[in-house]
Amino acid sequence: MKSITEKLRNRFNVSVAEVADNDIWQRAVIGISAVGNDKSFINSVIDKTMNMIDGTHLVEIVDHEVEFMNF
Repeated sequence: MKSITEKLRNRFNVSVAEVADNDIWQRAVIGISAVGNDKSFINSVIDKTMNMIDGTHLVEIVDHEVEFMNF
């Protein structure tokens, strides 16, 4: 997980952290956060991060959820 999270940070300039299931072997939940003023750009960045994770073939994405917050 560490190599994937570092690649995401470096390539897409997003915040990444393991947010759940830290004690469960062979399972991880990561949170990815991006901030910007253009919703379509942020959505594109998140889509690219998901594609990169899936393209590594190191992990299996079981589920994902995208949430936008406006302040």
